[in-house]
Amino acid sequence: MSFSHLGLSAPLLKNIAAQQYEQPRPIQQEAIPAILKGKDVLGIAQTGSGKTAGFALPILEKLQRTEPSRNRFVKALILVPTRELAVQVKDVFQAFGSGLPRKVKTLAVYGGVSINPQMMQLQGTDVLVATPGRLLDLINSKAVHLSQVEVLVLDEADKMLNLGFKEEMDKIFSLLPAKRQSILFSATLSNDVQSINQMLLQNPVTIEIEAESISPEQIKQLAYNVAPEKKGPFLRYLIKQGDWQQVLVFVSSTRTADNLVDKLNKNGIQAATMHSKKSQGARTEALRKFKAGDLRVLVATDLASRGIDIEQLPHVVNYDLPRSPKDYIHRIGRTGRAGATGEAISLITPEDQHHFKIIQKKMGKRVAIVESEEIDLKGY
Repeated sequence: MSFSHLGLSAPLLKNIAAQQYEQPRPIQQEAIPAILKGKDVLGIAQTGSGKTAGFALPILEKLQRTEPSRNRFVKALILVPTRELAVQVKDVFQAFGSGLPRKVKTLAVYGGVSINPQMMQLQGTDVLVATPGRLLDLINSKAVHLSQVEVLVLDEADKMLNLGFKEEMDKIFSLLPAKRQSILFSATLSNDVQSINQMLLQNPVTIEIEAESISPEQIKQLAYNVAPEKKGPFLRYLIKQGDWQQVLVFVSSTRTADNLVDKLNKNGIQAATMHSKKSQGARTEALRKFKAGDLRVLVATDLASRGIDIEQLPHVVNYDLPRSPKDYIHRIGRTGRAGATGEAISLITPEDQHHFKIIQKKMGKRVAIVESEEIDLKGY
């Protein structure tokens, strides 16, 4: 099936081709027609499944048939858990919305930066992508109104609930018009997600995409047994010996991230951190440089990694194992995307052994583990 069979207009199809999207992903095949028909949608799909385009394209199409928004009365509201995901979703809307007959203005708003520029930019906004806390700040300042919202999207609803946004989300829901289209995407269908589904959605079309990104064949997974004190030198060995030019490294804490980046830079490997204690400007610049290939190593925590979507990313390293198998799957899914090949490497200390066995069991795939004792790390 091609995008031309999904009910999208010629200008949108032209933009899809310009973005080098050839065939719709499974979530897009089912979500786009349902959203165009005005149906509520409950989508269960992993990060990286293509869901952003799955809701952005039909929303842009529907907006082509409407008048521009009244000032500060947005027509489409996308709620997301993190700043990075807000920017990513906005970028998708802008890429697909470029040059359409009816111009669509999209804005991303989030905390950690000054609110005043966001208040000014809200004029004429059709599609607002927002984190819940900053949205409520803007509502309280009367900078934006939700009474004209026609489409609500909750993206990564499970993550928003895990991050404690339920109270804020309930306040936002109470301000929305009863007559609207609601779309909920989540990686899992937990009890909390199910309760929001029952509260928000009316006779939804349910789309459940098997987690193709859980252990895709195009991701080569490998693990090394490494003593805790040798993890830093061993990572530098891998980067230098493999001549890796772009690698995303996951760690368990902001402190580890800062220490690791300091050591990498001192050893001639350009690196930067991306975590919640960094300013939004620093996070945005680090991600921009990494995507552009101007930064060799990006070290991130799990929270900051939401919204990191880089095509052709060749290497991901679990410097520290994540707490849950789901987070492991999310991490390795940063590589091997959209048909590309990639490599995911995990550094396993003796105390990680049992937990890594659990991750492999949940994933349904064994990962080869290589001993590292014989590798000479002198000079690394």
